[in-house]
Amino acid sequence: MNLDYVTIERQDTVALVTFDRKKNLNAFDGKLILELTEVARMFQEDLQTRAVVLTGSKQYFSAGADLEDMGTRAGLSELARRQSFFRGVRLCEAWEAMPQITIAAMERIAVGAGVALPLACDWRVMGESAYLYVPEAKIGLNLQWGALPRLVNLVGPARAKRICILCERMPADQALAWGLVEEVAPDGQVADKALELARAAAAMPAIAVSMIKEAVNATAGALNRTASFADADQSQLSAASEDALGARDRFNAERGRKP
Repeated sequence: MNLDYVTIERQDTVALVTFDRKKNLNAFDGKLILELTEVARMFQEDLQTRAVVLTGSKQYFSAGADLEDMGTRAGLSELARRQSFFRGVRLCEAWEAMPQITIAAMERIAVGAGVALPLACDWRVMGESAYLYVPEAKIGLNLQWGALPRLVNLVGPARAKRICILCERMPADQALAWGLVEEVAPDGQVADKALELARAAAAMPAIAVSMIKEAVNATAGALNRTASFADADQSQLSAASEDALGARDRFNAERGRKP
């Protein structure tokens, strides 16, 4: 696959993966999802690389799913539309399954799908002025891409409900206190801090690191697939409800009034 949005920079046993669409606040469209999935699967056969940092553009990590791209699904067959909804699920599964230690480095904003993908990584680093935002319930959707059980694993059920139901923007200091991120770095230096963690992990004995990662993931995520196997189907169903349609209209009107 030709990579138009994704670049890979290798630094000895560490790799820096950067995705940048240069538009729409770096939101995920179908092509970006497929490119990042392909990159993750490539690393699964890479015995040289020991840690991988995933970052977006210097201005934004990601504003979430690209609503313009989602609008193009209307003309697809039901089977093709269902497959497109599950692309994000497969993307996160691919990054979670990588044998390397994975670290998401988030500048400025991480919204919706831009939160779901970092949750599939081992560690997360945020910029001081960055924020996390999960607005799905505000537009009548559930949190998908297999993210909800990963979120519960990190913050517990009560906080997961608050994040997903109240749709509050979470600043970096709160994300750190709640255990959603491991480090907060000065703006513009988030990738550097993530690379520092990556090099520290890469310096450890490789087999031991891989075994520990696999054991922790297997323990923490034992029921994750059971809890989220149909989340993309649920999203399609909830999105078509009158309640969700009205919620999206209100959400879009509120965005339009903002300066």
